Amino acid sequence: MKNLYLRIGTSYFKKSLYPLSSGYFIEILITWSAELIRQDHGKNVLSEIERFDGFICIPENRPEYFKKRIQDYYNTYHQISKSPIEGDITNTINFLSHIFGEQLELGLDYLQLIYLKPTQILPILCLVSKERSTGKSTFLKWLKEIYEYNLTFLTNSDFTSNFNSDWTSKLLVCVDEVLFKTDELTERIKYLSTTNTHKTESKGKDKKEASFFGKFILCSNNENSFIKIDADEIRFWIIKVNRYKKEDVNLLKKLTEEIPAFLHFLTNRELFTQNQSRMWFTPQQIKTKALQKLVRYNSSKIENELANVLLNTMESLDIEIIEFCFSDLLNILNKFRIKYDATEIKKIIRENWELKPASNSNKYQKITVTNDLDFYQNQSKGRYYSISRVYLTEKLML
Repeated sequence: MKNLYLRIGTSYFKKSLYPLSSGYFIEILITWSAELIRQDHGKNVLSEIERFDGFICIPENRPEYFKKRIQDYYNTYHQISKSPIEGDITNTINFLSHIFGEQLELGLDYLQLIYLKPTQILPILCLVSKERSTGKSTFLKWLKEIYEYNLTFLTNSDFTSNFNSDWTSKLLVCVDEVLFKTDELTERIKYLSTTNTHKTESKGKDKKEASFFGKFILCSNNENSFIKIDADEIRFWIIKVNRYKKEDVNLLKKLTEEIPAFLHFLTNRELFTQNQSRMWFTPQQIKTKALQKLVRYNSSKIENELANVLLNTMESLDIEIIEFCFSDLLNILNKFRIKYDATEIKKIIRENWELKPASNSNKYQKITVTNDLDFYQNQSKGRYYSISRVYLTEKLML
């Protein structure tokens, strides 16, 4: 019976098997008094109980490498109950093909890295679709079946709470129906996605610094504005998931049965990609149309209008690069009857687009627009800016 108890620091704990709705059990620790242990098992049992100096959380999913004792510390990471066994994974591969589409190999790499390299920093995976019955929630539930107590579900409000000790030690942090309305929440999740340490806080206890290895998975029915990001953002992998033509109500059960075989597949599979950034994947690899759509929506209205005016002007003149002084640009906007704030226009040009005027007053092709929106070019002189059609279409994703 002595193996049922632990002493960690100066406190005693009892090991308990906590039943899950799936039928599995996870081991948890419950605070237990020394007096009760003596009453139940005799006065000499305390000297035989295993002792640890404190808690630590080191993630490891492979059963052959998992350790509960690391030096003199108790590892709070939960050993997953399913072990790799060779078998059929047809349903799993079909399901992941539906989720990741043409990026299936990247998706398999993502899942393989979570299993084999749990401390590797990875992009924030976002599954979006305005349609129902797409499999987004099934994907989260399936991951929960794999990683059990090492995965937690949060709500939007959980990110605003100061008390975070219940989720900062998890491998996977999942948010279904996410909608981050403020820049503060977006910046917080961006910071957490790339940091190795984080301050945890519990009620009634001081903050303490601990390792952070959590990966964020967000799901939303709002494709356009569930989170605020800009055109230069490289931390989000956004995938639009299509609706199933015919829904399989037993899909989760089938996927769960194939988990041991899928873990065997991940253990023996050769990675499709190589580590090329701190988040493993390059921005180009995880760039999707869904990301472009989100960035377009989040761009300011005046920035979109300004870009469209310049693109229309280039198209009318059949040119690839447009040159303009600031006063020229304001005149063009006036002809298009676009309401603007000159300070905001200047900020977009200099800060958002990072354009710099010519170092000296040089000759350039000035654009003139008539009241009938006819376009002309004539040579002028000034410290002009220049921007290309490629820049506007690719960088701003218009």
